[in-house]
Formats: sequence, structure tokens, C-alpha cells
Amino acid sequence: MTRNPDRCPTHPGELLREDLIPATRQPKAEIARLLGISRQHLHHILAERKPVTAETAVRLAKLFGNASLVWIRMQGAHDAWHAARRVDVSDIPTLRVDGHKLMPGT
Repeated sequence: MTRNPDRCPTHPGELLREDLIPATRQPKAEIARLLGISRQHLHHILAERKPVTAETAVRLAKLFGNASLVWIRMQGAHDAWHAARRVDVSDIPTLRVDGHKLMPGT
């Protein structure tokens, strides 16, 4: 099953807000305290107004028992999807080396 390229990848804040934090049955203020971040910073992530940085990803990975790359990749997919729709690349050529594209799919 492939992902629909027209659908924006999930922001990590949505996963935290809708699934993970409710499953802990902990108040958001307690989650922020455990993460060592401000309640406001957590609120901005949950509202999808701020990205999950590498530092926050490490904290989330420890708290939820997974890998920081899970959070970084999730945020990266979300950011790249938006950038691909926002950035005009029509004047940028695709370079080739020995008749091959540098990266598959570019």
C-alpha cells in the first residue's frame, strides 16, 4: 500500500495530541515537565505551530520508548511535503553525472 502523495504527512504534534498523550492519562503540563520543555513549547508542537527539533525528538524518544529518528523522519516528511508545494524550483536544472541523475526520482 502506497501513501497518497496529495495527502500531507502527519505532523508529530497530531500523533502526540490525538494518540500518545491521551494514552498516558497524564496532563499535558506533566508531559512537558517530564520532557524538560515548557508547557508553551509543548502546546505549540501539539497545535502544529512548531516543529519537533532534533533535541525534542531525543526527549520524546526517551519518554515514549522509541527512536529519535522516528520523530525526526515524521517531522521531515511533513516539512518536505509543504516545501515541495511552496518552493518554486522551475528554474533549477537537474544535474546529471555520466548520463545519470544524481539521485533516483529527482
